[in-house]
Amino acid sequence: MANFQADALAQVNAFRAQPRTCGSTTYPAVPALAWNDKLTQAAYGHSLDMATKNYFSHTSQDGRTFDQRISATGYTWSSVAENIAAGPRTMSAVMSGWQASPGHCANIMSGTVTQIGLSCAKSAGSTYGTYWTMELAKPR
Repeated sequence: MANFQADALAQVNAFRAQPRTCGSTTYPAVPALAWNDKLTQAAYGHSLDMATKNYFSHTSQDGRTFDQRISATGYTWSSVAENIAAGPRTMSAVMSGWQASPGHCANIMSGTVTQIGLSCAKSAGSTYGTYWTMELAKPR
C-alpha cells in the first residue's frame, strides 16, 4: 500500500489526539506515537503467519504470544499491547473496526505506550484474505 507507514501513523495519532470513550471508559487525549521498525517486524511476522497458515489469533500456532514475538525482535519493552484484525482491506476500514471495539480502542488510547508498529499481509487462499497486526509498546 502506498504511503502505508505515514497514513497509518497519521490515522492512529489523529485518533489519540482527542479524548475518546472506549466502551464505558473515557480516555483523555494522549501524545502521538512514534513508528518503530522492530514493532513493525513483529507485526508483519504475525500478519504473514496468520495469512499463510489461515488462522486468526493473538497466539501464534507455535504457541508464542505477542509479547514473546516482540521480544524476539530485540525490542526491550516495559509496556506492550496488540490489536489484530482480519478481513478489512484498507487502513481506514481496520481503524474504524478497532475504534469501535472497546478493547482495541483502549489499546490505541493507552497512555502507557509510546511506539507503534503496524502491518498487514494478504493471502488469496485464506479465510479472511487480509490480516492486520498492530503492536503498541513502550521501551524499557
